[in-house]
Amino acid sequence: MHRVRASAQALLPRLSGEACETRSQRVIRRVRIGVVIVACLVTLQSVLLVLGAWRNDRQIERHMGVAAAEVLSAGPRRSTIEFVTPDRVTYRPELGVLYPSELDTGMRIYVEYDKNDPDLVRVRDRNASLAIIPAGSIAVVGWLVAGVALAGLALLQKRLDRRQIADNSLASQSLS
Repeated sequence: MHRVRASAQALLPRLSGEACETRSQRVIRRVRIGVVIVACLVTLQSVLLVLGAWRNDRQIERHMGVAAAEVLSAGPRRSTIEFVTPDRVTYRPELGVLYPSELDTGMRIYVEYDKNDPDLVRVRDRNASLAIIPAGSIAVVGWLVAGVALAGLALLQKRLDRRQIADNSLASQSLS
């Protein structure tokens, strides 16, 4: 337990500096704070991604329409479709369709759309739960990268501290 706490203290930055903090120590401390802030922002982005997908699903489900659609172009992150509503209006949503994985150009699929906003469309029987794994992966990778950066900065800090101690002892020996 003591070893885990010591490791966490070595990796996580202090928010306030010490009176005897050198310029290099201050810079490294601030960079470490920046790394933690960036990792937190990546995590927040991931959470917002899932919440946004959930919000879109709720909006579609409030005024749901179902239609057959044709996939005009397919990609891993964005697929364009065209569908006709029961009142014979053709739509090509500008942002494509939500949850576009495993679609191929020319496929005929069913979509669910918001009757009040037909540009908000998802592939039928897909929902926000499909966004959890990609968003969680982004957050995990963000924290792994941050952990490596924090460990590297902790090693750099130790190296600078050793050099400072050696310089101080040489200076005190030369004075005596």
